[in-house]
Amino acid sequence: MAMGAAPMISAENPICSVCIANYNGINVIGAAIKSVFAQDCNFPVEIIIHDDASTDKSVDYIREKFPEVNLITSEHNVGFCISNNRMVAQAKGEYILLLNNDAQLFPNALDALYDHAIKKENAASILGLPQYDAITRSLIDFGNLLDPFLNTIPNLNSKKSEMGMIIGACLWSPKWLWTELGGFLEYFHSLGEDIYLCCLARLRGYDVKIIQSSGFWHRIGNSLGGGKLIKNRLSTSRRRRSLSERNKSYVIILTYPPLLFYAIFPLHILLLIFEGIALSAIKKDPSLWHSIYGQCMRSLWHNRHLLYRMRKRIQSLRRISERKFLIPFVFTHQKLWMFIKHGLPEIN
Repeated sequence: MAMGAAPMISAENPICSVCIANYNGINVIGAAIKSVFAQDCNFPVEIIIHDDASTDKSVDYIREKFPEVNLITSEHNVGFCISNNRMVAQAKGEYILLLNNDAQLFPNALDALYDHAIKKENAASILGLPQYDAITRSLIDFGNLLDPFLNTIPNLNSKKSEMGMIIGACLWSPKWLWTELGGFLEYFHSLGEDIYLCCLARLRGYDVKIIQSSGFWHRIGNSLGGGKLIKNRLSTSRRRRSLSERNKSYVIILTYPPLLFYAIFPLHILLLIFEGIALSAIKKDPSLWHSIYGQCMRSLWHNRHLLYRMRKRIQSLRRISERKFLIPFVFTHQKLWMFIKHGLPEIN
């Protein structure tokens, strides 16, 4: 690939379709789009933006400042999963890159991803890039490993490439692979959809890898709040925790091979119940149980038949052993370790 060549922003025969989901991102999305314009690559790229019923005049801003992009507008707020599914359905590129509205690509990001993807052994891979804090410019992770309960563990080993999860803020995939996997499950709404897609890909025998030759900056928690440390204390929101706990439970049900599922899922539920009761008691706020943990249990029960049918179908298409599925797992309890290290989270 030639360096120093700007991409041709075009909807005609693009190699890559960059898909940016936006909700009330008027203060950040301009930087995300400009980072695509600034790419050092010599192949055509299209930019698709799905605005999820923003109320901050994002649509007017995008239309005025970036008329080259393909802008999809939604009358109703449908969430991250549907937003991305809609964009990929319209994407003309051979490859897709999901990019958060609060993320910015390094100048060589698309070139590095494409160069890696076209190598024969990487033709059917979900790829990601090292993640850096957009404010401090410090490294956040080289991708993520997983604990048995699907809590993400930042990988800080630059020599390790096989990941449990590539964050949806910057996720590359051949379009045909996305289509085969079925994209994001729309009833997830937001959060955990990237864990699901990567676990499903690995079940089907496809690689999930991080490449080290580029990166992206990310304002973590800009959209849903939380998900990061503030002054060395955990900070999150009720909505983030509710969606995260529910969706991780869904992924365990759907993707864990039988032996792993029967060993982990009952323990996962017991630990969630204990965590919810303990957190509500310590913070003297019973509403925490109802709005986060109780909501998770109700959702699991309400959707039990749907989840059972989906699990049966997903497991029937599994191509790898349970042992291989466990390669990017670390057998610790990441959430408990974070509580010990940083204390109980501030929940807004």
